[in-house]
Parts: sequence; structure tokens; C-alpha cells
Amino acid sequence: MAEQPTGDTKTSSQSTRGNWGTHLGFILAAAGSAIGLGNIWKFPYITGDYGGGAFVLVYLLSVVVVGLPAMLAELIIGRRSQKSPVGAFQAMHRKGSPWRLTGWLGILSGFVILAIYSVIAGWSMAYVYKSLQGFSGSAADIMEQFDALAGSAFDTSVWHTLFMVLCTLIVIGGVQRGIERWNKILMPLLVIILVGLATYGIIATHGGGQAIAFLFKPDFSKLSAEGVLSALGHAFFTLSLGMGAMITYGSYMKRGSSLVKDAITISILDTLIALIAGVAIFSLVFHYNMEPSQSVGLIFKTLPVLFAETGPWISVPFFILLSFAALTSGISLLEVVVSYFIDERGWSRMKATLIMASAIYLVGLFAANPHAMVPFTNLTVFGLIDVTSTNYMLPIGGLLTVIFLGWVVSDAVRKEELNLSDSFAGAFKFIVKYLTPIAILIVLLHGVQLLPFVDF
Repeated sequence: MAEQPTGDTKTSSQSTRGNWGTHLGFILAAAGSAIGLGNIWKFPYITGDYGGGAFVLVYLLSVVVVGLPAMLAELIIGRRSQKSPVGAFQAMHRKGSPWRLTGWLGILSGFVILAIYSVIAGWSMAYVYKSLQGFSGSAADIMEQFDALAGSAFDTSVWHTLFMVLCTLIVIGGVQRGIERWNKILMPLLVIILVGLATYGIIATHGGGQAIAFLFKPDFSKLSAEGVLSALGHAFFTLSLGMGAMITYGSYMKRGSSLVKDAITISILDTLIALIAGVAIFSLVFHYNMEPSQSVGLIFKTLPVLFAETGPWISVPFFILLSFAALTSGISLLEVVVSYFIDERGWSRMKATLIMASAIYLVGLFAANPHAMVPFTNLTVFGLIDVTSTNYMLPIGGLLTVIFLGWVVSDAVRKEELNLSDSFAGAFKFIVKYLTPIAILIVLLHGVQLLPFVDF
């Protein structure tokens, strides 16, 4: 694929599509998009599954090789074009370019992922309510509460409804008065709660030291090839890549800031939150002599059993934290979809948000029903969306995005947007053309079970 020069793109009117009021607002919003259920829920349990410190080390390396370059690719495309994903690829290439399909894939990903993300986020909000009531009874009784919640289409739909209403109200407010304003509130609160929980875990439990050793003392004998591939995949997914979120948020940026510094800052914040969450969670797990490898049941089954001992003053902040993390990511997913109809169809923000949020909500209602099976498959609606988006849509979207930046966008545009010296620009060109696409391709092949591997 030959490199083609690209010139300056036309900028949409900022008065109609909005922009970030402050640089801090952008950093908090982008970090909020990246910091979600994956940091608080998924990262701890996969770290437990794959042995702790060695997995964390490979994960950090994966963020540098995969996550950071892919994020820069999305931010460059967004800021340069000043458009939502579909228009961005056309503006950076040409009108009617087949690359616009990459933008469409991002919008579709945001749509379907939010439909199931809202269901999980609703569970988090439900557990705030359950925490206020207090967890009691035997361990089996407490664990059964989650099975009862997830197995009830009505209960899950109620909480799904509440979460989607909150996302809708925030996005209707616009870029500055909605998304930026609420991220400036939610992100600091999220950090305060998380640091408080981690501090409690280190100081007030007997598991703090063990948790720190588990996370930060590598034992490569416990690391498998499956763990390496999982670290690679999670580094990509945790930063909200492949779904157009960073393209959309980047399109609201004003010129002048350093994209490299911004991407590094967002990646560091995302990683720190995941590690601090690991300390907070594993302190309790080790304190009560539980196994760290509890898979997906760690948050909604294992921890509530432990919270029955600690009381609501620990469980309530924890599930509020989980809900805040879900909300900051949920609004970014909705904004990806809404921004297309504002930019390309000329809809008002109110119209675009209400119509698209309603459509996502309806799909979410089907996903909330554990008995809603997809014809000709053995999967529920939730399961089909989860498998399709995780294994196909996101890695394909991310792969196409970095290929576009590395092979289609000109050297001059990349260098200008990144403001790098010749040597660093050359290094980034090599990474984004070869290393990052190969790494994402490995994630894709592993996800669809086409990549055989042998344990170390």
C-alpha cells in the first residue's frame, strides 16, 4: 500500500459541534473514557488468573507497544480532521474513500458495546443499593444474589434504564457543559474513592503487603503464553481503542497541545487506576485467604462475601467507584454514535442523542434478558454482542486505524501533528507501520482462535 500525501483538512464549525473548554477537561474526559469497568473489574481478575507481577510487567510493555501508538493514531486522525469517525477518514483521505468504513465500524462498535456495557454498569449500580442494605447470610447466599440479579430480565432492565438515562442526560448537555463538566466531577471522586480503598487495604488489613508483592514482584514461572496474549489484548481494549472514541474526543481538541504528552498522560492514568484497583481488591482477597484467580465472579460474587465482614462503609464506596468508572466510559461510547449524526447528518445534539440513546437502550433490553437467544446460534444477545465486539470489531477497527496512519497518511502530516524530531518521527513511523499492526493482528487471531500457542 503506497503512502499518499494528505493536505490540510477543512475544519467544521466549532460553534456547532463544540470543543473542549480546557486542556484539563480533555485529559479527564479521555482518561474517563479509558478508565472503565475494564480497570476495576477485568484487570484484577485476569491478573489473578495469570499469576500477578509477571503479567503486570508484560501488560505495561504491551501498553507501550500497542496501546500508546494506537491511541496516538486515533488522536491524530481526530484532531487533524475535526470530524467524527466516518468524516474523519474521508477528510484525511478523500470524499467517498473506502476508509470511511473503518469509521462506520467504530460507530457500530460504540453502539452495540454500549448496549451490553449498560447492562453490566446497571449491575454495578444495583450493588450500590445492595451494599446500603448490607450483605448478610452464608457465602452461598451472598453469591446467589448476583445470579438472581443477572437472571432477572426485569431487575436488570430497571438498572440498565437508569444508567442509560444518566448517559443520555450528560451527552445532551454537550461537549463542555455535559461531558467535560461531569468528567471534572466524576474523575476526581473516582480517584479519591479508589485511593482511599487502597490505603485501607494496605493499612487496615493483613493482605496489603501480600497484594503489593503479588502485583509488583514478577514470577515468570507463573506466566503462560495465554497470559502474554491476554496482556496484549487488554492493553489495547482498556484504552477505549478501536471504537472511534479517541477519534471523536480528539476531534474536539484545539491545536497547540502535545498529542504525545497527552497520550502518555492518559495511558499512565489508565494504568495507575488499574494497579491501584488491584491493590485495593487483592488486599481484601489475601486478608481473607481467598484465591486471587476468581475469574469474572471476583467483583460481584467473591468481594460481596468479604464485604459482609467489612460492612457497607467499604462496599458502598467500592460500587460507587465501579459505577462512576462505567459512567465516564458509557458517555464516551454514546458520544461516538451521536457525533456522526451531528456532523454528517446535521441533526441537533438533542435529536441525535435522544434517538440514538433510545435505539441503544432497546438493544440493551434484549441483552438484559438472559433468555433472549439469537436464532441459529447457542448464544444470548448479550453473548453474541460480547463475542463479536471483543474478538472481531474492536481489533479489526484498531488494526485498520493504525494501518491507515502508518501507510496512508503522509510522513509530513504525522510529523506535524506529533511535533517530533526526525529521529523520533522515524521511530514512531516504524512502530505504527509494523510493530503495532502485527501486535493487534496477533490479538485478533488469538481472539478468533486462529492462533495456536504453546505454554512456556
